[in-house]
Amino acid sequence: MATVNSVLGPLDTAELGFTLTHEHVVTASAGILQTYPELYGDFDRLTEQAAATLTEAREGGVQTIIDLTTLDLGRNIRFLADLSRRTGVNIIAATGIWRDIPRALWNRSPDEIAALFAREIERGIEGTGIKAGIIKVANDAEGVTREGELILRAAARAAKRSGVRISTHTYAPHRVGEQQVAIFEDEGFDLNRVYIGHSNDSTDLDYLHGLLRKGVWLGLDRYQSSAPVGPDWEGRAATLVALIKAGAGDRLMVSHDWSVLGVSRTSDPLASRGHNPDGWLFAKRKLFPRLRELGISQEQIDRLNIDNPRRFLGG
Repeated sequence: MATVNSVLGPLDTAELGFTLTHEHVVTASAGILQTYPELYGDFDRLTEQAAATLTEAREGGVQTIIDLTTLDLGRNIRFLADLSRRTGVNIIAATGIWRDIPRALWNRSPDEIAALFAREIERGIEGTGIKAGIIKVANDAEGVTREGELILRAAARAAKRSGVRISTHTYAPHRVGEQQVAIFEDEGFDLNRVYIGHSNDSTDLDYLHGLLRKGVWLGLDRYQSSAPVGPDWEGRAATLVALIKAGAGDRLMVSHDWSVLGVSRTSDPLASRGHNPDGWLFAKRKLFPRLRELGISQEQIDRLNIDNPRRFLGG
């Protein structure tokens, strides 16, 4: 039996069910909620909104969400556990670092940083005993910077020690996934345990197939009414269809990269629903019917969010 850490304890990967592999409940910055709570307004009201959105997702068939919100993205581990308990949605939380690498880590060694990530996987986060189930790393349009390389190497070493998987934020238009893979290869890390995220920000099939040949999994995980970079959702659907028809469907996972509460983009976090009214059900309501129209079978669709996450997380 393979298990993965969820915010409510070990979870048998056979019980993951329909899984969204790259999402966020809250996105902000480290310490913002505690220091400047007014940016959130009425937090009780926002908690109700988050719970309602998760409940809607569960009633729509979503059983598990991988929340890739790290320390620098405003991770609130107690909040995630409370929401999971309240709504019945399994939530897998992340250790690691996103793009806002804390200055305190800039001159640390990869081994020192790896020990921090490993502690959050093996012992728990912020003294709660709630353990991370995945490591998140991020490199954007600027590519892998000096500080970014420290985090990538630390992630590989912590993942080797703990046995968890690595999920990346990347900038596909600049083929940054190739840079990430090169670092993991240099660390001798098993690429079957790497998920290269935001890969559907690109329609470059040569780039995407090149990553697949390396042995990684691809996260086609930016499906919303609009996206910050790259093609619209129907263009992304066409790329997904091309990959499935080329035989890569057993290495792909679909998600949204959506957050209920995102104080970085608006003074009213609830306004996020205005530009993505389907929330965490966009794929089920819009994308999957479109895939059927384009010749993809229901069995192939089920593989994306049921079979593949279970295989990725459980081996």
